[in-house]
Amino acid sequence: MSEVALTGANGFVGWHTRAALYGVQPSRTFSLGDGFHVDTASSAINGAHRLVHIAGVNRGTDEEVREGNLLFAKQVAEALTRSENPPPTVVFANSTQSGNGSVYGEAKRKASDILRGATEKAGVQFEDVLLPNLFGEHGRPFYNAVTATFSHLLSQGEAPTVEHDKELCLLHVQDAADILVGAVTPGESESLHVRESVTGLLKRLTAIAKAYGRGDIPDIRSKFDRDLFNTYRSYTFPQQAPLSLQRHADARGSFFEILRTHGGTGQSSFSTTEPGISRGDHFHRRKIERFTVLAGTATISLRKMFTNEAHEFRVTGESPVAVDMPTMWTHKITNTGNDTLYTSFWTNEIYDPSAPDTIPEPV
Repeated sequence: MSEVALTGANGFVGWHTRAALYGVQPSRTFSLGDGFHVDTASSAINGAHRLVHIAGVNRGTDEEVREGNLLFAKQVAEALTRSENPPPTVVFANSTQSGNGSVYGEAKRKASDILRGATEKAGVQFEDVLLPNLFGEHGRPFYNAVTATFSHLLSQGEAPTVEHDKELCLLHVQDAADILVGAVTPGESESLHVRESVTGLLKRLTAIAKAYGRGDIPDIRSKFDRDLFNTYRSYTFPQQAPLSLQRHADARGSFFEILRTHGGTGQSSFSTTEPGISRGDHFHRRKIERFTVLAGTATISLRKMFTNEAHEFRVTGESPVAVDMPTMWTHKITNTGNDTLYTSFWTNEIYDPSAPDTIPEPV
């Protein structure tokens, strides 16, 4: 199977790119900067189907931004030159700010020139991908993008304000990952960009936070709103999980609402699980999924992809709660009781066997 070599694999874009590749193409990673070893890097590059250079310096002093981006590009170029069997395609995760006269923009432009020269020398194709403002799950507040900052503040119950309104060109980071690994062609990438003002972005996220604060699924009919919702709820987990549900019981039995949705498709399903048996051990890149135990006792386990960060929730039908599965977190539900477990599942997508968005991975 063809492999993809990556730099910056532990950063925001790199982590999402690894998730996009998982189960589809194996990835090889190597370090840049102080951890760079040319032999290790050239070995990772050698024979790969594609090299994606993501690592960069976005924040810091002018010198750190300038020198850091140029150093990384020079190290990648050196490793590429040393490779006996270089990848036929080298991709640079560049920025639409490239060449705009700022320190960061000039650093990205010069880094692109360095990589282009190395690919010409190696006789391979160079793709200079100009990415706009990226947003997505687990972006770093006050660093990666304003979407991350707004989502973080709203999840903490704060009310962010807009100081300088302007129009943004936004792209979900999972879409950026698909572009970088070649799952989306450069010609198709423009259709994934969304233009929204900073004020409009905050308005959307505020509505999402308000709805989700009640346990509701907000209006996610548009792809953009779904991606914003997945982004926002990554800042609420695990602090705001599970979601409490009000149970009404009398002599006739009990009743509780599982969820309320404000727009978009959905599919509900139901399962029984015998004691000691688990369901799941997979993750989703974009799909929203809610587990609700109706009767019995279970443990819902989740682990953030490529990390050891894990959480468990012990749930029972006697005290019903809803647990939403964050995207890029592998998860499972295990019957830990002595009786049959009855569970309701809801997802925002009608199941499509040709595109299930369900990637196997043990918790």
